[in-house]
Amino acid sequence: MSDTVALLEQALTALAPEHIQLDDDSAEHAGHAGARSGGGHYTLTIVSGRFAGLSRVARHRLVYDTLGELMKTRVHALAIRALTPEEI
Repeated sequence: MSDTVALLEQALTALAPEHIQLDDDSAEHAGHAGARSGGGHYTLTIVSGRFAGLSRVARHRLVYDTLGELMKTRVHALAIRALTPEEI
């Protein structure tokens, strides 16, 4: 597991997730302009009761806000699938 994946997963524990799957897709984007900036490409599936009653956009904003500075320094692209336990 990369340092960035570990940092992202640690930050996401603030959402009290029942499940987190975070895949580092950076190697698939080698040569892409963002790959040179130091930020990686990731795909996140997260299940948390904190998403209940929130729209898809609001769920994504909650994830971005939770990751805070990591979104600016460690992440170039993040694909998010944010679900409640009832939706899995």
